[in-house]
Amino acid sequence: MSGSDRLLFSKNHEWVTGTSGEVLVGVSAHAVEQLGDVIYIELPEKGDEFSAGDTFGTIESTKTVSDLYTPISGQVIAVNEDIQSDPSGLQEDPYLDGWLIKLHCSEDDSEPLMTAQEYDDYIKGH
Repeated sequence: MSGSDRLLFSKNHEWVTGTSGEVLVGVSAHAVEQLGDVIYIELPEKGDEFSAGDTFGTIESTKTVSDLYTPISGQVIAVNEDIQSDPSGLQEDPYLDGWLIKLHCSEDDSEPLMTAQEYDDYIKGH
């Protein structure tokens, strides 16, 4: 999982770059692979607030439409408009340029999140 060793992952296949301060949130390469060609992404507005596990948007592919869930609580301070206007970038790089939202997180609620190795083991088991 190139580029993912410093990330934390949720069981819903989202990743986060940290647990407090300003963090990026995206969707895992495994999820992108399972979805196939992503054709549309609906993301929240700046200023929206979410608790860990809340739905923050949807991702649509040629196969299905799936909800996106926030792995940690926070307020949206930026949205990746490049990915929103051209979601094909997720197939190229879901971990760097493929981030979806930037959150400001005031507290660490990362207890249920997994390291890259733990996430890899999790998806192999499902």
